[in-house]
Amino acid sequence: MVDAFQSSSFIRGSSVLPAIRSESFLCMKTVAVFGASGLTATECIYQALKDGHNVVGLTRNTANVKIPKGSGGSEADKPFNDPNLKLIAGDVTKKADVDKVFEDDIDGVVIALGGKTSEVGDTMLTDGTNNVIAAMKENGVKRMSVVTSIGAGDSESQAPFFFKLLMWTAMKKIFTDKNNQEEATRKSGLEYCIVRPGGLTVDPPTGVINVIDGEAGSIPRADVAQFCLDAILVEDFPYIGKAPCISSVGGTSWTKDRSAAARGEN
Repeated sequence: MVDAFQSSSFIRGSSVLPAIRSESFLCMKTVAVFGASGLTATECIYQALKDGHNVVGLTRNTANVKIPKGSGGSEADKPFNDPNLKLIAGDVTKKADVDKVFEDDIDGVVIALGGKTSEVGDTMLTDGTNNVIAAMKENGVKRMSVVTSIGAGDSESQAPFFFKLLMWTAMKKIFTDKNNQEEATRKSGLEYCIVRPGGLTVDPPTGVINVIDGEAGSIPRADVAQFCLDAILVEDFPYIGKAPCISSVGGTSWTKDRSAAARGEN
C-alpha cells in the first residue's frame, strides 16, 4: 500500500485531505537541527530558512554547514549567509552542548545525526537523542522528527535483500544504535515522528513522498527534509507517534546508490 504525501495535500486512494501547509505553518517558528552539517540536515536548514523560520543548528564543525545540492541550485556548497541561522559548535553526546541550543525558544526539533561508528562511537545516535529528549522536556518542547533508516526497527522486511546483508554484517553496529535510538524516541513521551527513508540521493526535491508498507525505493534528501519539517511544524501532521518508511518510488527494483555522487561528493 502506498500513501502519497505531497506538499499541498495527503492523498489516500480517492480521498484528498486538507492542505498540509496551514497558516500555523506559515507563522515564524524556531527549529532546532541536530547533526546540522549532514546532507539531510542542511536541507532542513535551507528549507526552513526559505519558509521564513529561524534555525538553530548543532554540529561538531560549523564550517561544514553548506547550502545543499538538492534545493540550493547554483548556490549549492556555499556557506549559509542568513541572519535567521544560528550555528553552535558542539557534541550532541555532551548534554551541556545540547543545552546551548535550547537557550533559544525552540518550537520543534529535527534529529538528523550521522557518521561512521569508527569516528563517532557505537552509541552516538542513542546517547545524543537521549540528551536532546532530556533537554526538550526541561524546556517544554514537545515535537520532534528523528531520521533513522529503512531497515531500522520493525521495517527490516522493507529493505532490499542485499541491504539486509549489510545490516547483518558491515552495518550491524550502526543499526543496533539506530534501533536503540528509535526505542528511546518511542519511550520519550514526546510527540515524535521517526522518519525511515529509502535510498538517499542529492537530487532536487520532487514534492511527492510515498509513505509505503512495501519495499522502499530511493528518495531525494530534499524531500526527506520537507517531511521532517512538516512533522514538527504542522499541528495535525498524520504520522505523529509513527515510524513511516518513505520513498519517491515504489521501490520494487531499488538498488542503493553507494557512489560518491549520492553522498554529495565530487
